Amino acid sequence: MTPETNPTVSNLTQRDPAVSLDGCNRILIIGRTGSGKTTLARELAKILGVQHVELDSLYFEPDFSTVPLPVLRERTSAAIAGERWVTDGNKSAVRDLVWPRADTIIWLDYPLVVSLWRLGKRALWRTSVLQAQAAETGEKTGLFKKLISAARGVLRALQSHMGQRREFPRLFALPQNQHLAVVRLQSPQATSQWLARISDGRNISQ
Repeated sequence: MTPETNPTVSNLTQRDPAVSLDGCNRILIIGRTGSGKTTLARELAKILGVQHVELDSLYFEPDFSTVPLPVLRERTSAAIAGERWVTDGNKSAVRDLVWPRADTIIWLDYPLVVSLWRLGKRALWRTSVLQAQAAETGEKTGLFKKLISAARGVLRALQSHMGQRREFPRLFALPQNQHLAVVRLQSPQATSQWLARISDGRNISQ
């Protein structure tokens, strides 16, 4: 097994999420914009039969405008109040709410080119949605601004590429985060293999 397909695991207590999610009740998926956090979270929540909490859906309205910070924090606190869930997102504004509640982190640390490719497709999709909304309502005021906002994910991915690789290990090492079991997956192939392993384990145990 190559390093790319062998997950790096740290901060383990009685759990080993690299091979099984037994005992992992509140799972946070983090990673660069465009890495596929929400897709993985949705699939994982289905496998585990638990709630999926998408942080972006708490922050963005249907027209991709955003809610004020107090609203985001209130929504986040309510969404993660349960005992079992899978959530996804990097938002530092609610990290102090999410990380203490989580017990497991899945870090998608893919090459930058993977994120850029996915972000390009997402930007095209958002553009088509916004244009369709404008055509349906006849309201084109602010459309250009919304289109620019929808494309900012590419710039954020470029800015965060090296930043996350420095920041996340530092955060994992902090005393207040030692309760977290961390799995680092470094390619989509590694993630697919890990998810298949987790899914097979669930089927066997059930």
